[in-house]
Amino acid sequence: MIIDDVRFVLKDGREALLRSPKEEDVESTLEYLAITAGETDFLLRYPEECAKYTAEGEKNLFEQKNASPNEAMIMCIVEGKVVGNCQISFYTGMKTKHRASVAIALISEFWNQGIGTKMFEEMIRLAESREDVMQMELEFVEGNSRARHLYEKMGFRITGVHPNAIRLKDGTLLNEYTMIREMEET
Repeated sequence: MIIDDVRFVLKDGREALLRSPKEEDVESTLEYLAITAGETDFLLRYPEECAKYTAEGEKNLFEQKNASPNEAMIMCIVEGKVVGNCQISFYTGMKTKHRASVAIALISEFWNQGIGTKMFEEMIRLAESREDVMQMELEFVEGNSRARHLYEKMGFRITGVHPNAIRLKDGTLLNEYTMIREMEET
């Protein structure tokens, strides 16, 4: 699905734009994927795994997300570059259509600039626009206190744990926590 553009000012004064992905974002997205994978162990990929992503694959993914009535990808663009993105996917089964899954990541240079909050506000708006959606869901990796703080600020609470869900190169095992945000009744 295509979202309306959202323009806002970062805490450091730079201008930012949230919008649906466009073909012109492909190369910047490939850079973004590799950068974010190398900045933290809290994403589900290492930088070398980003080699599997191609310009053609990203272009096709953008087209698929933009055409879907049940998924949205939102890019954050600053100074012409992709610095973050998030996604929301609405379940479609009769037993699960009350749920939406979300994910988010930002280049570390842009942490603490208000982007995560703006992205979540947009994803919450999208979820609230669907009458069947009763809860939003996400996961975060043990130790990612920055993300946990943002998620809790946006109304999410921990509901479960996947023990030893993540195994780092050095053998360290980390839990993955599930969180939900229940939608307010209108």
